[in-house]
Amino acid sequence: MSQIKAAILPGLVALGLAGAAMAEDKVQLEIGYMPILPDAQLFVALEEGWVDEAGIDPELVQFQNGPAMVQALLAGQLDIAYFGIGPAMVARGKGADIKVVASNIVEQISVVALGDLAPYFDSDPATAFARFAEAEGRKPVIATFPTGSVPETVLQYWLQNGLGVDPADLEIVYQGTAQVQQALLTGAVDGAAILEPVVSSVLARNPEARVVAAGGALFPDQPGAVLAVREGAIADHREAIVRLVAAHVRATELLRDDPATATEAVAKYVGGGRLDPAIVQAAIERSHDGFVADPNRITAGTKAMHDFQEAQGTLKQAVDLDALFDLGLYGDAAGN
Repeated sequence: MSQIKAAILPGLVALGLAGAAMAEDKVQLEIGYMPILPDAQLFVALEEGWVDEAGIDPELVQFQNGPAMVQALLAGQLDIAYFGIGPAMVARGKGADIKVVASNIVEQISVVALGDLAPYFDSDPATAFARFAEAEGRKPVIATFPTGSVPETVLQYWLQNGLGVDPADLEIVYQGTAQVQQALLTGAVDGAAILEPVVSSVLARNPEARVVAAGGALFPDQPGAVLAVREGAIADHREAIVRLVAAHVRATELLRDDPATATEAVAKYVGGGRLDPAIVQAAIERSHDGFVADPNRITAGTKAMHDFQEAQGTLKQAVDLDALFDLGLYGDAAGN
């Protein structure tokens, strides 16, 4: 066992994973997730046995995008969801009784441009799309997740506030994770606003592909994927959820400090388990600074994203952000 895997984070002994040994019966909870790197804490916690130690018997449900998870939550499905903060706000605004209890990752989105488009970003990125359209006689085609998702929101924010570009000057196509990757690898699009491991996979397979903007350059301090739990599950199984958050914190540290060990767990889930582990490890290492578990870190960024989505009209109902977050569970898990 590595030193990282053996270490116990401060404050976790009393209320964290060590407390799992005291759990009498495991509680079965339905957990929704997407096969993407921003949900990596779940994969690490599952494979390291920390979800089991938390006293949770997980029933896993895979989705291809966040809006589909919103529909599942509104239909009364899922006890726990690992998905984007954008869909989390949409779900809460439409009446889903969820609480964000931990952050997964921040500044997770990258814009990847393929060979025909990428050179236009070598000078004056603000006019890159327009110069491409003039030269090629068509709008650039950019893929991203569905409207209201974090990648789509970040793309819109970057176009309007970063580049001063009218989104109507692009042809934006909305797809799930696997479809975006396939579109990039086959050249069906000119680029994408997407997240890991798609970014590392495309860069590894297409030497002409390039990241032309990423992270804070797109949307400063952007919140990304989060761990959300139904209020009912918190009320009925609070100690198990505290232990799950403790496992989440521990998984975050492993991802940051020992990517080689984390890779084996993450590779079983991302990309349907078919990706080269070297690509998965590259994606983990590229995301090192983004792995953040503390939900306090994303409250301000969530407010900025909320206000932008509301102005865009993609967030139909204003959301009480104080009601969206339960910061106490993280505090209990970390011993604060």
